[in-house]
Amino acid sequence: MTPAETRAAIPPKTDVTSDLPAEPITEREDGQGSVVSDSTVDSEVAGGGSDQAYATPKRRFRWTPRRMDLAVFGGFLLVAVWVTSQIWADPAGRVASLYSSDPAQVQFFLAHSVRVVLHGEFPFFTEQFNYPDGVNLMANTAILALGIPMVPVTLLFGPAVTFVVLVTLALAGTASAWYHVLSRHVVSNRLAAVVGGWFCGFSPAMLSHASWHPNIISQFLLPFIVWRVMVITRSTRPYRDGALLALLVTAQAFINEEILLFTAMGCGIFLIAVVVQRPALWSAAWRPLGKAVATCTVIAGALLAYPLYIQFAGPMAYHGLSDAVRDYGNDIAAYLAPGSPTIGGNQRANVNLAPNYSEENAFFGWSLALIAVGIVLWLRREVLVRALAATAGFYAVLSLGERITWWDRELMVGPWEWLVRLPLLDAVVPTRFGMITSVVVAILLALAIERSRTLPLDPRTLRTLTAGGLVLALLPIAPMPLPMTTRPPVPDFITSDRWRAYVGPDQTLVPIPVPNMGNTHGMRWAAATNLDFKMPGGYFLAPRNGNTGDPGRFGGRPSGIGRLLEEVATTGRTPELNDRQRRRSLDELRHWRAAVLVLPVSQPHSEPLRQTVEQLVGPARQELDVWVWDVRALTDRTA
Repeated sequence: MTPAETRAAIPPKTDVTSDLPAEPITEREDGQGSVVSDSTVDSEVAGGGSDQAYATPKRRFRWTPRRMDLAVFGGFLLVAVWVTSQIWADPAGRVASLYSSDPAQVQFFLAHSVRVVLHGEFPFFTEQFNYPDGVNLMANTAILALGIPMVPVTLLFGPAVTFVVLVTLALAGTASAWYHVLSRHVVSNRLAAVVGGWFCGFSPAMLSHASWHPNIISQFLLPFIVWRVMVITRSTRPYRDGALLALLVTAQAFINEEILLFTAMGCGIFLIAVVVQRPALWSAAWRPLGKAVATCTVIAGALLAYPLYIQFAGPMAYHGLSDAVRDYGNDIAAYLAPGSPTIGGNQRANVNLAPNYSEENAFFGWSLALIAVGIVLWLRREVLVRALAATAGFYAVLSLGERITWWDRELMVGPWEWLVRLPLLDAVVPTRFGMITSVVVAILLALAIERSRTLPLDPRTLRTLTAGGLVLALLPIAPMPLPMTTRPPVPDFITSDRWRAYVGPDQTLVPIPVPNMGNTHGMRWAAATNLDFKMPGGYFLAPRNGNTGDPGRFGGRPSGIGRLLEEVATTGRTPELNDRQRRRSLDELRHWRAAVLVLPVSQPHSEPLRQTVEQLVGPARQELDVWVWDVRALTDRTA
């Protein structure tokens, strides 16, 4: 049965005016959603100059479709605020309790957007960290499509506040966007659309990324991209529709290219699954589809040609992800366990089921997993459901990665083993394919609620069964506030601009320890100043050894002083340095054009770190809340 046939089979909504008096009464809206009766107006006119003639007519509130939509959007926003409530308590002082590096990186990128807007800085590459090699921002998801519109917020309140605003709006916006598309184009039952939108916006996969990756959870354009792809298969204006799709694709590319690639692949798999079942559809669809796709390719290609050139062939471009994340995959059992940031979740129970807690991209819980399978079996006669099931299964298998495991026991080699080296796919984290499976499950839930109205059951029994099924499926994975912990404040030495007395335009401020993947506090310092100073190191993806075109890795060229100080920061032991180590460290400081080294007094193991740095460059001086080494006299000399 097609969706159109199903909607025709659904009985019309109950006439809410059936219990009104039989006499004809004409009603109209007053422009504000209130209903005014013409009979009331006539009685007022007949009243002449009496007080009743000037009495305000009683207004009756009505749930218009627009008001219902606004109520749903508001509900999603309240849930998003609830989920992020622990960050809202102190945006600058709270961070995800497990990993703090990604939020600092995102805040750095948000500060870069400020420089793009205010100073006209090149948007796709920067030397403000990893100096002097710089960082290819197109290859590092610089979220320009999110950061640039948020520049006023960043300027007024700082990048930490912008971060939590983006996370909140991403969750609520994704849920609202899917609700809008589902309610207009897929189902007629508003509850079905609400449930589908809810799961798209607040699934365990979305919650797992919310503490760290606003770029990944900002999926509010995806439902419109998917819908426009479906439209062009039967479009009467394929060139216009292709152009609209191109604009959506371009915008999404500056939010997150990986999710855009997943969406494009998903649309292709779904359409192939439909055509395999109904080959006759292809004869009517291929012409408008071909014209629209060609138009989209030309326009989006023109808009993205230069940014993509910088990404794949520009300075500090890399080919393929770091080995540290290339084999990230889900355990099969992950699809049966609830996610960590949910009512039924347990971090300890999820150990080894996902690469880490920021990549829990499955975790439906056993009840929802069984219900999803049951929905497919129940509605298996529908072409739409079979195509959705094929898409979900395809992505679920790919998300298992190169080695398929069950409760951390390897079973066999997965198909990703043969796909991981293909162009574009070599830059994909496979576990994230599970996010598309979540979207398909959300659509299946919406379809099940819609189709349930055709069951031969009395309304009361149907409502009870529907409510019970939703509670069983969704309550165990209902979202909880994201766990947060405190983090060190940005030093007063930075926020008071005392650093400006030391650092010139072509010099660097070196945080101690040198910023890297595991220590990103220096990146937050820079973000707090809108990147007004350069620094070496940082957390980013770059080609190995700084050679453009090499495979990717986290961090820039290997640094002797960086590794030395990282070891001291980890162990708390002060090493005895020899003359060779001192000379090499000075060479690196000269290469970085270092002007000042800065160590917070409250830094863990600050005393061993201070003693180590003093062996390299001499005594420190305390200024406000930091130890400072002015090394300009050392680094300005010719080596």
